[in-house]
Amino acid sequence: MPAGMSLIVKTVARLAVSFITVFGIYIIIYGHLTPGGGFAGGTILAAGLVLLLLAFGRQRARQIVTHEAVITWDCMGALGFAAVAVLGYVAGGFFVNFLARGEPYHLASGGTIVLSNSAIGAKVGAGLFGMFWALAAFRSSRTKEEQP
Repeated sequence: MPAGMSLIVKTVARLAVSFITVFGIYIIIYGHLTPGGGFAGGTILAAGLVLLLLAFGRQRARQIVTHEAVITWDCMGALGFAAVAVLGYVAGGFFVNFLARGEPYHLASGGTIVLSNSAIGAKVGAGLFGMFWALAAFRSSRTKEEQP
């Protein structure tokens, strides 16, 4: 029997994950103009990955998103956020906007907020998905131990 859920669930999940990913990226990028931001967008991205894991099973999800990729994105998010802080400090103060401000209500109007939101989104998305994956693996190992 194939891992994961039925063909219908897999087909819908494959379609839905694409939309969820685009929506999560949109929330991250436009978080300074609309409700949202790095944390909300990262949570949405993690939810899309969790849907992949649930629909296709652990083995197929590992082929799509490896453990190393999750760790890499988690570290890149933390490093990116720290880099924005340090570059702002070099520019004159902690988290100072070192980018030119654009026209109000446009994407470039946020300056470094877009960079910070992107880093936070990567950190939160990878962290939440990693925690879910670890909990799923822990539950799976406990279930195998309890079986005779």
